Amino acid sequence: MTERPPQRNPNRQLAALIAEAGFSNAGLARRVDQLGLEHGLDLRYDKTSVTRWLRGQQPRGTTPALIAEVFTRRLGRRLSAQDLGLDACAPVYAGLEFAGSPEEAVDIVSGLWRKDSGSHAELRKIAFTPAGLVVPSRDWLIGRADDRVARGEAAPRVPVQGRPAVPRQRTQTERGPGHRVTPGDIAALRSVSELFRALDHAYGGGHARQALVRYLEHEAEPMLRGTYGEQTGRRLFGAVADLTRLAGWTSYDIAAHGLAQRYFVQALRLSQAAGDRMYGSYVLVTMSRQAVYLGHGREAVQLARVAQQGVGASAPPVVQALLHAVEARGHGVLGEVRACTASLVRAERALEAGRSGDDVPHWARFFDEAQLQDEFGHSYRDLQQYRAAAQSAERSLQLRAPGFARSRLFCRVVLASARLGLGELDSACALGAEAAAAAADMRSVRAHEYVREFERRLEPYRDAGPVRGYREKVAALG
Repeated sequence: MTERPPQRNPNRQLAALIAEAGFSNAGLARRVDQLGLEHGLDLRYDKTSVTRWLRGQQPRGTTPALIAEVFTRRLGRRLSAQDLGLDACAPVYAGLEFAGSPEEAVDIVSGLWRKDSGSHAELRKIAFTPAGLVVPSRDWLIGRADDRVARGEAAPRVPVQGRPAVPRQRTQTERGPGHRVTPGDIAALRSVSELFRALDHAYGGGHARQALVRYLEHEAEPMLRGTYGEQTGRRLFGAVADLTRLAGWTSYDIAAHGLAQRYFVQALRLSQAAGDRMYGSYVLVTMSRQAVYLGHGREAVQLARVAQQGVGASAPPVVQALLHAVEARGHGVLGEVRACTASLVRAERALEAGRSGDDVPHWARFFDEAQLQDEFGHSYRDLQQYRAAAQSAERSLQLRAPGFARSRLFCRVVLASARLGLGELDSACALGAEAAAAAADMRSVRAHEYVREFERRLEPYRDAGPVRGYREKVAALG
């Protein structure tokens, strides 16, 4: 790794912190390398590297931020690169930290929004790192809601001539740091979340993702830095957590997996500030789904189990059904038939128990019989139990509303794969062609990858008439 020429003065700030932390030069180098691995970086520093830093040499790239994070974890207080006498950089790994306070959480997530809003191409090329899941999920599990999230109360408006003070509508230019957050502001955040969620379901994550990120930067951040009491603050952090998770979900859908991972970690931290343990479990479920998609079955199972442990038996049956279904998906990827089947049975029983009109959280309302059958279909396909997969996928497609276009596409591909596994080549190709046509109208890398994965399954039959017909139909889509 190229580093800048030594400066004239030794780095006394770094030396003092090394002494305070009780590190040897080799020990510090080893911890920087280990932290780099958590973030998908192959660093090979040694005690000689640390000696150079102490003499004034400046490490480049993400290393100053990594060194600062090593000291932050060791000493229990937030330290920056500048605190260590190192040049600040734009740490492309930033975002995997689980902040120690609401204020720090706001700083981290708003920095992520700004970088992403600026269309930094390198941000979308960051690799997903399974090791980066460990610390955030652990810290969420053992953590508790922050004691205080309120920010400086503003003085009430003085009534004029005996009339009560009426809050006036603020203009866009007034919505800067320091403005008082109202219930209407939070309702607006929730409404915007539903709008972007509907666009994502229908057209894919790439359709309006950038608009969502800019909304977070220009609307949500000023609110988080505004004025609010405890109750309003908790609701604000909850609404922003939901939007941040959605930004991660849309990033995941366009295959920006490292960036999505960072959004999910920050949504998890914001949910803790909101004091919403159940929503935190939903964020972990989202992280588990990404791990399933990327083939990390073991991590997917662990995340689902952490979510289950975090909410316990107090969660509504529908939420429990969701948590068990996602665990099943992880077992399916691993080919663990017994564990997968057991999780699916638990999910089915929980959903049946929840049909009596429980107060289901807004984010869990999508998990109905159609979604459960979708999870069954995917799991059975992964276990190569094709007849069961076909039955579940067909049932899901019958029940699924048209607005869930991408989910219907995924399920149609699962059904096509199951038909292929049963030797029904004509039916498989017809279903695959329908899915390919739907994917052509969608800005979703996942949708296109589902179709490509089906085409890989078709390869052994490439000379058969139905497969040639399939290719002709797909080629005509342009």
